[in-house]
Amino acid sequence: MTIQWWQILLLTLYAGFAFYDGNNTTFGTVKPTMSGFFAGLVLGDVQTGLVVGGTLNLLVLGVGNFGGASIPDYMTGALLGTVFAITSGQGAEFGVTLAIPIGLLMIQLDILARFSNTFFQHRAEKLVEEGRLDAAAKMNLFGLIPQSLSRMLPVFLAVVFGSTFVELVVNNLPMWLMNGLKTAGGILPSLGIAILLRYLPVSKNITYLILGFFLAAYLKVPVLGAALVGLALAILSYQRSNEEQAVSQAAANAGGDMGDE
Repeated sequence: MTIQWWQILLLTLYAGFAFYDGNNTTFGTVKPTMSGFFAGLVLGDVQTGLVVGGTLNLLVLGVGNFGGASIPDYMTGALLGTVFAITSGQGAEFGVTLAIPIGLLMIQLDILARFSNTFFQHRAEKLVEEGRLDAAAKMNLFGLIPQSLSRMLPVFLAVVFGSTFVELVVNNLPMWLMNGLKTAGGILPSLGIAILLRYLPVSKNITYLILGFFLAAYLKVPVLGAALVGLALAILSYQRSNEEQAVSQAAANAGGDMGDE
């Protein structure tokens, strides 16, 4: 199958909008299932798109890029995997096989996009100091440009040059660049967690924080297990709070009744 220019244009624009949607409007277009469906719709094979997108969606259930964390971009993987599956005629399995390394490669591009976005944020801080608030607000919009391009350019190049281009990029990235990006990718999640902790009542709930760290670091309890322990403790805390309020209310009522007598 030969892909047409208007199909390339739609797929490229979708990649940019899906990234914006994932951080702002949240219509769900950033999900692999939706990107696979869209690519299948554009190329005339919705079933293959749903199979590729649905398979990749299983890989991201319960995974989120909170704070500064970068995760595999299976939206782009599903988009391109569906394209290669349909244009090559080799089916959904071939598309999924290519989509996974594409999603992993996009982690590195995501880190680069986040780094480039710091230019706009520093510019915004300077404009705020100068009192130019309207111009500072526009910097947040300009910051979307490098991150959207980090999705649009790979999609455009991969669709135009085919799966051979993707394999060439994956296999020929210099090790110094890969190691540097991996190091940055390891730091960003820690930074993101630190930022989130600043806005949480840590001092009030330090006991639960230590317990959660102990479960994860020393007992190797998975995330779901630690979350269930946290849920149980939250329920106990809520029930205890209700009991204390009930006792206080009963004492207040008893004191009021004695005063009336």
